[in-house]
Amino acid sequence: MSTKTVRLTMGQALIKFLINQHVERDGEVQPFFAGCFGVFGHGCVSGIGQALQQYPKLRYYQTRNEQAMVHASAAYAKMKNRMQTFACLSSIGPGATNMITGAAVATTNHLPVLLLPGDIFARRNVAPVLQQLESEITQDISVNDCFKPVSRYWDRINRADQILTALPEAIRVLTSPADTGAVTLALPEDTQTEAYDYPMDFFKKRIWNIPRNRADRKALAEAARWIQSSKRPLIVAGGGVIYSGAEKILEKLVEKTGIPVGVTMAGKGSLLYDNKLNMGAIGVTGNFAANRIARKADLVIGIGTRYSDFTSMSKTAFQNPKVRFVNINVAEFDAYKHAALPLIADARASLEELARMLKDYHVARNYQQEAQKLHKQWQEEVDRIYAIRNKPLPSQGELIGAVNELSEPDAVMINAAGSMPGDLHKLWRTRHSKNFHLEYGYSCMGYEIAGGLGIKMAAPEREVVVMVGDGSYLMLCNEIVTSIQEGYKLTIVLMDNRGFNSIGGLSRSIGQEGFGTRYAFPAKNKLPDDKSKKVKALPVDFAMNARGLGAHVIECKTYDDFVAAFMESKKTDRTTVIYIRNDRYVGVPGYESWWDVPVAEVSEMASVRKARKEWEQNKKLERFFF
Repeated sequence: MSTKTVRLTMGQALIKFLINQHVERDGEVQPFFAGCFGVFGHGCVSGIGQALQQYPKLRYYQTRNEQAMVHASAAYAKMKNRMQTFACLSSIGPGATNMITGAAVATTNHLPVLLLPGDIFARRNVAPVLQQLESEITQDISVNDCFKPVSRYWDRINRADQILTALPEAIRVLTSPADTGAVTLALPEDTQTEAYDYPMDFFKKRIWNIPRNRADRKALAEAARWIQSSKRPLIVAGGGVIYSGAEKILEKLVEKTGIPVGVTMAGKGSLLYDNKLNMGAIGVTGNFAANRIARKADLVIGIGTRYSDFTSMSKTAFQNPKVRFVNINVAEFDAYKHAALPLIADARASLEELARMLKDYHVARNYQQEAQKLHKQWQEEVDRIYAIRNKPLPSQGELIGAVNELSEPDAVMINAAGSMPGDLHKLWRTRHSKNFHLEYGYSCMGYEIAGGLGIKMAAPEREVVVMVGDGSYLMLCNEIVTSIQEGYKLTIVLMDNRGFNSIGGLSRSIGQEGFGTRYAFPAKNKLPDDKSKKVKALPVDFAMNARGLGAHVIECKTYDDFVAAFMESKKTDRTTVIYIRNDRYVGVPGYESWWDVPVAEVSEMASVRKARKEWEQNKKLERFFF
């Protein structure tokens, strides 16, 4: 090892190190960091900010909101199958804490993002600095300690030489298929500017191998025996299928064995919609095809899924008393869920090995025919919903159908929160593995437009369609400005149903009449949702707002207007917002699903008492798996 050194500030050394980090999988090598998002403040401008100016190879992107830049980074990483990401830089105080929600999104969804929040002075003598939150019991704390629960790795760099050990650990976690998520390095603003004689070897090009870990041989053989002895097996395909690039081998395995597949939010696209053994969406936001197969399955093969309550229908989806689970997952924590036989391994590697071990296994002909019949019936139901022409306002389902059918074959659709994720999970017909981008691990309102920007940056050649409701739009629409500044065109479909429609529907289902979910002026100390009541809508002009941010805007009133607007949007050269009001009360059915949202045990409201009785009956179906 060379003993040569170079004198740099800590900020300069950090950026120089990031530039030289690369990843490799299956022989393909690429830089790990695509750039750095940031909003400058006194806590970072003279440290990391100066370093970014000095080393433009790591491109700096100016954003409007710190939370949004983390969303954009997470979406970019998801689009790149976690093989590339961004660093996110903030000042101290509010700039830093704005990133906490984004950190939770990244960690919950196992997406790598490097967070570099500015921090209070390490030398302390000038404290309290502007935006410092003081503590009466310690001087070794700042708001950046709030990142600890939502970070997969956390460190505070109080000395310039500490990055020599902290940065390799940070990259180790970011590039780990099992451990990845948000990584936070809190950077005191004085330490960022301090110089140190760094070893030249620290800045050599480094390639981090992304392994395809293999399962334990004994466990793999046992899994093959379980599959061969099963009569009604079901595959639950999660996001791990796509992250590992296992779509083709999954398709071959399904063709070879006849095993039907249900897909999670993250796994939708792992098998294309027209495969006759693709049962489609499973769980709370699932359809009758997948949920009926799940109910009687005697073996569930979970691939890259963490079995959220939406996937398992709050532990009511799998009702066969003899059901067993085989879980393929890179994370041991997820592999053991539901008392499963765990295959702690890469999805693609495991499926390749299982396919060989299963030899001539195939499900019974009548079971395959049952699955194929359900697939056909479900596609007919999708056709029905796509063809609805609701008056006077179009329904959300028919507008989803229009976007699905009119968008380009290689387009990417993105959504995250509200009633749309459930309808999209059921109805969207995936034409390629990246066609459907849902952030539903954290279901973060405001993710959509920032995430759309990240997707477009990852795949500028593709059409990116952001589908967003009025509630989510109002929470975080500011990155429209960034998309225009950087020349990344988004097509934003903004559906206005005058409020928080998802929770409005949930509220009505538990007897609470949608209380507090409408965008309306209060009436008699209530925020009513009953459509029979006269309510005065708030005077929010979404089209004017989007124009003010620089977008091209097309306003629509009818379904036909919407179709024409979508086609017109293809001809524009900058981010375009298509605005339309849709019917708040015409939704997509639940299709034999249930979600455990506890209802008040006692109430003066008859509607709540009725909902409680229904909840008590459904709760009896919840299971433990031992």
